[in-house]
Amino acid sequence: MTPREKAIIALEGGRPDGLVPHLELVFQLTEEVFGQRGLRGEDIKGVRGPKRAEMLKRNAALWVRVARTYDWSVITGPNWLAPDEQCETHEYIREIAGDTYALSAFCDGTYAIPNGEDMAEHAAMLFERPDEAKENAERRVAQSIAVATQLIEAGAEIVFMCADYCFNTGPFLSPPMFAEFVTPYLRDVVAGLHQAGEAAGRRVYCVKHTDGDIMPILDQLLSTGIDALHSIDPQAGVDIAEVRRRVGSRACLIGNVECAALQSGTPEQIRDSALYALEHGGVDSGGYIFSSSNCIFQGVPIENYDTMLQVRQDHGYPGANRPVEDIAPPIKMGDRDVLP
Repeated sequence: MTPREKAIIALEGGRPDGLVPHLELVFQLTEEVFGQRGLRGEDIKGVRGPKRAEMLKRNAALWVRVARTYDWSVITGPNWLAPDEQCETHEYIREIAGDTYALSAFCDGTYAIPNGEDMAEHAAMLFERPDEAKENAERRVAQSIAVATQLIEAGAEIVFMCADYCFNTGPFLSPPMFAEFVTPYLRDVVAGLHQAGEAAGRRVYCVKHTDGDIMPILDQLLSTGIDALHSIDPQAGVDIAEVRRRVGSRACLIGNVECAALQSGTPEQIRDSALYALEHGGVDSGGYIFSSSNCIFQGVPIENYDTMLQVRQDHGYPGANRPVEDIAPPIKMGDRDVLP
């Protein structure tokens, strides 16, 4: 069974044989580990001809190497490129690795938490000009579906939707406002991506990523038809055991080894977080993919990621002994320090 096949089984709620599938949304340590920076759009801007093709081929080979080294089921690295460049990179990945790994796209379009410069104006628009806000939301949805469709036609099977909705203390919008300004548009994006997959002759899986405390809007997220939920943020006090209880078999869970522990925790803290995620995510019941609670970002010591993956190797298969009796669920930020 290929890593891609294992991910698809999990995304469809099943339990693949052997080790639980694994992915990371982003891996920012390619220079430290492999001596090569992942290609970004600005690196290739204005480059044409054979040099451009060679750069894209080298980038494709890098991300296949990352996937092979860390046993990823899904290749996510090319998302730093423009859509046309991602499409070409997908072709080169298939030349190198065939169907071993699932290809992905990153596209959303729904309203995320606005940045500091735009926050006041965004809030004013929602309250004072709701019709304008909804018209804008519809345009954003249409644009995101168009971009994702191009990538799906080029082979993407999994679409990560990465608009962040929540702080550690809860959603940016109240649940009623979220129901008005986000949920129906997220539902439209999911439906559009599923339809694009059908037109391409295969199923496309929609993964909703958002950090923060999602619990007040969890049922709304599930109502949109998403296939999976990431990152199930322990730093916001989100307990993957409770999420699994509420989600049941309605969606695959992806997560949620605590990023703060991966950045500066002890091996024991990383081990505890990884064991808790494995035990309660669904290794035994199915519908679960192992990952960090966000990504492997710049500043994470690679040995800490290795520790996380060793826990998966030792305990990440159905029926494994996972000693989690003394491991407490996460507590919301503000109620404790993340690390001592």
